[in-house]
Amino acid sequence: MEKISAAITAVGGYVPEYRLTNTELEKMVDTNDEWIKTRTGIEERRILKEPGLGSSDMAVEAVKVLLQKKNMHPNEIECLICATVTPDMTFPATANIICDKLGASQSFGYDIEAACSGFLYALTTGAALIESGRYKKVVVVGVDKMSSIIDYSDRATCIIFGDGAGAVLLEPTTDGTGIKDSLLRSDGSGRQYLHMKAGGSVKPPSIETVMAKEHFVYQEGQTVFKFAVKGMADVSYELMQRNNLTADDIAWLVPHQANLRIIDATANRMNLPKEKVMINIQKYGNTTAGTLPLCLWEWESKLKKGDNLVLAAFGGGFTWGATWVKWSY
Repeated sequence: MEKISAAITAVGGYVPEYRLTNTELEKMVDTNDEWIKTRTGIEERRILKEPGLGSSDMAVEAVKVLLQKKNMHPNEIECLICATVTPDMTFPATANIICDKLGASQSFGYDIEAACSGFLYALTTGAALIESGRYKKVVVVGVDKMSSIIDYSDRATCIIFGDGAGAVLLEPTTDGTGIKDSLLRSDGSGRQYLHMKAGGSVKPPSIETVMAKEHFVYQEGQTVFKFAVKGMADVSYELMQRNNLTADDIAWLVPHQANLRIIDATANRMNLPKEKVMINIQKYGNTTAGTLPLCLWEWESKLKKGDNLVLAAFGGGFTWGATWVKWSY
């Protein structure tokens, strides 16, 4: 019997229209365009400003793109997995809401929360469902409305994050392409450096937590940067070693878009030239679970069947990982 692999067969993406530029941020916090660009590589980020809209609304638009490409009815989606740290609500799962808004009444769905590594974790999980032979069409979404949990008076975090969504369709293949291998890691001791202080079961919302601004992202930037450089670079290199891949074998590095210097460090560790690295951080900033599928969406026309891609991420938790994908179309 031929081995079933999970192939990415379509990609969709969505970013809000509103552009929050570095120049605008200069008016909000004590920072400047040159400082932001030098340290992060970001020039602007997209923000979902319309009241009453959340992560599910961006995800729906991204999924619609791939459904249109495949001429697929929403009811053909068997499972939808949503990676997000900004769910519409604590419950129900944002995946459930996405399916409802799409009219995917035959689907089951659930959320995965692994911060910036969420899409990789969800992709690996979705691939396992396909490889089992039980499911034929699984949609994996990475989406975050980071503007909903960012304090725009905190210059350490407000310059970094943006809003956006990306989605991929997974289908079975036996042609040797698809998701080949994943190395995923986590270390909960890193939570002290990157987290949200209140809003969970340990410290439920109260007037005091709201007044103390404890429902926003808290990050110790320098510490996170050091862990991210090592984690993302090492795991990508380890994935290559494990699968006997050289820099010549890799067509593209698809890195999490958190910081240009982290991306450069990962590419250097893999011995990859800049022209093999997908970079759109300058336009979108860090959209957390949205960065990797947004890269695939933007570069889709440049990808060829058989191309070897390494997807790599590092996020709060700490979570990190790398996935080898052989492109399927």
